[in-house]
Amino acid sequence: MNIFDFDGTIHKGDSGVAFYLYCLRRRPYIALLMPVQAAAALLKILGIIDMTAMKQAFYLYFRLIDAEAMLPGFWEQDKSNIQAWYHRVRSDNDVLISASPEFVLAPICRELGISALIASRVDPKTGKYTGKNCSGQEKVRRFREMFPGITPENSYYDRDVDLPVSRLAIHGYRIVDGEPVQEF
Repeated sequence: MNIFDFDGTIHKGDSGVAFYLYCLRRRPYIALLMPVQAAAALLKILGIIDMTAMKQAFYLYFRLIDAEAMLPGFWEQDKSNIQAWYHRVRSDNDVLISASPEFVLAPICRELGISALIASRVDPKTGKYTGKNCSGQEKVRRFREMFPGITPENSYYDRDVDLPVSRLAIHGYRIVDGEPVQEF
């Protein structure tokens, strides 16, 4: 079993930002929420709110669009951002663990043949979270909940925030300049 982060790992860049920009180009009126989104980012920087609250404010734009209906067109365009190395190392029992919304990643996981997806549970109509943002220790908790007693062979990640879940694996690979580099 391999475990993968998605944004910055399998996907070049942040798919959440890419999806927002895709939606913004097609539904420019969602820009009206930018002051609220910027205020939430500032409150996060100041330590007043946590990442879950900040992202929930960012995802307010889901209330103004049909986010699920936008996904097929988005992934048709954005699947070119899937890193080539992923296809070389993938296996049939891969697990994708991401802070991105589960409903956003589900279509590309189906296309890539990834059957196990652990991601942030976000309502596609309201942007509200059910539970915490799936990052850091929350990734470990969610993995252990879904796969108790399993030790993954390899983990692939791009940032230090992913180290807690990556250290569950025997081997860890950090993505550097678009390629996996073994770190442990």
